Amino acid sequence: MKIGFALPQFHRQAFGVAQTTEFAAAVEDAGADSLWVGDRNLAAVDPIVGYGGRGTTIPEELNPAADPFVLLGVAASATRRVLLGSHVLIAPLYPPVQLARSLTTIDLISGGRLLPGFGIGWSPEEYQAAGLDFTRRGARMDELLDALEVLWTEDPARYEGVQLSIPAHHSPLKPARRPRPPIYLGALSARALHRVARRGDGWLPLCVVPSYVDIDGLLAQRAQLDRLAREAGRDPEAIDTVLRVNIDAGTETSLVADTVRRVHERTGIQHFMIDSMYDVDTVDGSIAHAHDLLKRVAKG
Repeated sequence: MKIGFALPQFHRQAFGVAQTTEFAAAVEDAGADSLWVGDRNLAAVDPIVGYGGRGTTIPEELNPAADPFVLLGVAASATRRVLLGSHVLIAPLYPPVQLARSLTTIDLISGGRLLPGFGIGWSPEEYQAAGLDFTRRGARMDELLDALEVLWTEDPARYEGVQLSIPAHHSPLKPARRPRPPIYLGALSARALHRVARRGDGWLPLCVVPSYVDIDGLLAQRAQLDRLAREAGRDPEAIDTVLRVNIDAGTETSLVADTVRRVHERTGIQHFMIDSMYDVDTVDGSIAHAHDLLKRVAKG
């Protein structure tokens, strides 16, 4: 198994962001396989749509949010081995040239360790703040993936779509990993799973320990994804999975470790990303939590 951890980005840990270098180095030294960021451009005071597209509230833990690109850059310079991922960036919010440039820079700093994960998000206010149409975010994501393919593999590069237009320009700086970094996609809906099946190098599902661990649901979604991939002429085995594990406040570390092992045994998922923002207040506490969890998972 591979075990990764969220960088100090949200809730109270965000106020310890100056310790990102310390956190990244310490967690890598403890044996972690990856470090991760999420994305929250803003948390609306009176949201039209709530967290995850449900209800009309957003957890206060998401109010403070550090910049994901800066955090990944800092972690890239502080580490030698771990993968550096996003679970997930709300990719359609970003202009494609700037998104490609930021991710290319991180991949080069890290020597090809970037694992970019994208989603379309659920917050209309985030799209409003970016001057974009929330209702067309899926189509914008599809064009963005096409544009990134061009920006990361062609020089000169040019892209023309319905929502995105990039004039021909010099584009000699490419990611370290060729032909491009693997692109992972978050997906819950049937339409999003179709996108993963057609376009994704990996799938990014989610569970919450202990309040939402639906192993049968994960197996059903993966079976659907595999079927869709075969229908698209792709080998399902070529589509990786990284499961995000959020931890409810007050959860024993032993329960998290047991859950990770149980999900691994039943689903075959090999890579887990652990996010302690709801459960651990400080960066020092998060480092200690990572050490403890890695030891418990290793013991089996």
